[in-house]
Amino acid sequence: MLDLIIIGAGPAGLSAAIYAARARLNTVIIEQNYVNGGQIMDTYEVDNYPGLPGISGMELSEKLAEHVERFGVEVQNACVEDLDLTGDIKKVVTDEGVFEARAVIIASGAIHSHLGVDGEERLAGMGVSYCATCDGAFYRNKEAAVIGGGNVAVEDAIFLARGCSKVYVVHRRDELRADRILQEQLLKLPNVEMVWNSNLKSVNGDKKVESITVVNKLDQSEQEIPLSGCFIAVGIEPRSAFARNHIATDEKGYIIADETGVTNVPGVFAAGDVRTKQLRQVVTAVADGANAVTSVQRYLLEK
Repeated sequence: MLDLIIIGAGPAGLSAAIYAARARLNTVIIEQNYVNGGQIMDTYEVDNYPGLPGISGMELSEKLAEHVERFGVEVQNACVEDLDLTGDIKKVVTDEGVFEARAVIIASGAIHSHLGVDGEERLAGMGVSYCATCDGAFYRNKEAAVIGGGNVAVEDAIFLARGCSKVYVVHRRDELRADRILQEQLLKLPNVEMVWNSNLKSVNGDKKVESITVVNKLDQSEQEIPLSGCFIAVGIEPRSAFARNHIATDEKGYIIADETGVTNVPGVFAAGDVRTKQLRQVVTAVADGANAVTSVQRYLLEK
């Protein structure tokens, strides 16, 4: 019998696996992707992880995965479809079978939000992208736009500006929400143009992106901007659909849990981007993983 199932092999899940192995808990990680690391796999540069300034997301993911491998924690590639959390033995239903354990940590992370505007889905992969570091190289010496005003959007725009001839940043407000240091870096770039108080109306083109249409919120005027790439960075959504009928979530689907990871279901814990929290960063995710395992140990000792 397993002591612990960890759902997700991003920073939170991998951190939890390390702490679980050190606690000698019989543990398995269930991850739907064949490469571990979560969202940071798509991050060009992680400049705020303590002690590792400027490390690439790929390299940090590899280091976390190697650390877990050193402890011999099993990783099972499977897609979680449902949960049965009613008894002392928790069941995780996947497309590869049912896994059972005394406790579960849900560290399934989050995915990029879509806007649902005309042309977005049709031209996805043909100029519409949600990952600048994945696809930015295709737009070298071309014009591109980033939709959004948070940290991810600004980081994407800075990254694209290194190779694109011009980058438009379309934001619905008149000021950015990103960290001040990122704003300063962005606004001093000569090939970046801000499109303030504007919403994306449509992505235009036949077989590839040729332009976008934006609407100014103040006067409702429309502007068509010719370009080749449209990068949408308007937030994330938790990967919690499989859990929502079994565990308390907020209105956006984030699992309700504080820094201890404790949820409303005994023996079930949440860590990383999937839980309610103020800041979703790698450093908070790995802390969540450690805290969740500490809560698991306390729970198992009390059983």
